[in-house]
Amino acid sequence: MTVRSILDAKGHQVMSVAPGAKLSAAIKLLGERKIGAVLVMEQGRIEGILSERDIVRVLSERGAGVLDEPVSTVMTRKVVSCRESDTVSGLMEMMTTGKFRHLPVVEDGKVVGLISIGDVVKRRVQEYEHEQEALRDYIKTA
Repeated sequence: MTVRSILDAKGHQVMSVAPGAKLSAAIKLLGERKIGAVLVMEQGRIEGILSERDIVRVLSERGAGVLDEPVSTVMTRKVVSCRESDTVSGLMEMMTTGKFRHLPVVEDGKVVGLISIGDVVKRRVQEYEHEQEALRDYIKTA
């Protein structure tokens, strides 16, 4: 299974904010969309990623005053990405090793999707269920 199969099922919509947007506005977007991360983009280019973990960390360090600061002061700047042809098992390893839960999908320099660890786990569970069903059918006919 590949990243493409996940995106085909969930869609290619990607939420983003500008680096200069207030942190409070980004938090509102996360809450309204019920998502755990948003890409920070300017002119179609990824500048960073803002996750719930980033927000909790900065609030604990600097307090509520940070809510009026730009997202660029809080975001994770080093963004790891993947491609549509990458495998689901490869993503699991990458996300586990890197200790992150969201991964932008980039093709030819353009963002085409965003994958979460929840998407990956859901896909793997579906794979296992299909394998079990195939094995049961095989046993029934043997």
